[in-house]
Amino acid sequence: MPTAFKLFTGSAWTMLSRPFMEYLLWGWDNLPRIVLMYYANFLSTPEGYFHTVICNAEEFRNTTVNHDLHFISWDNPPKQHPHVLTLKDYKSMVDSNASFARKFRRNELVLDKIDSELLGRKIDGFVPGSWFDGGDANSTISEYILRNITSLRPGPGAQRMKSLISSLLSDKDFSSKHCI
Repeated sequence: MPTAFKLFTGSAWTMLSRPFMEYLLWGWDNLPRIVLMYYANFLSTPEGYFHTVICNAEEFRNTTVNHDLHFISWDNPPKQHPHVLTLKDYKSMVDSNASFARKFRRNELVLDKIDSELLGRKIDGFVPGSWFDGGDANSTISEYILRNITSLRPGPGAQRMKSLISSLLSDKDFSSKHCI
């Protein structure tokens, strides 16, 4: 066990800020490289590397939010793999305001429901957005005209994400959940 830093673990899915990424790359105090060498032979490095560095770097320690924006249904107590999500889980998924979900079987009906009701996508079509002009979002590629592929218009999903993040940041115990 290392003595120069404390080990932390968490989800392999993380969102990292630009200043933290620059710290990882430039590592002005050498911590990112030392931790990287420690994790070099681990089976799942993403479940520990970023967490360990951020929680041992004084300037980033209190910048963490302990949530990976995923809806995952586990047994209680959790087993090795989560439940497979189905139509029965749809309302809970949407109500969670999570941006992502797992685990799905191939061709699961709930995926079609997510496509049509949340993303406005028809079967074998594209997700509508301001990146195309003219034609139908659900037509073939040759029938639409690209407009501005960098244009982004927040939709209902952005509002759900805003609600989730607001609730995480306003939690009465938020300040005590950093790097515990």
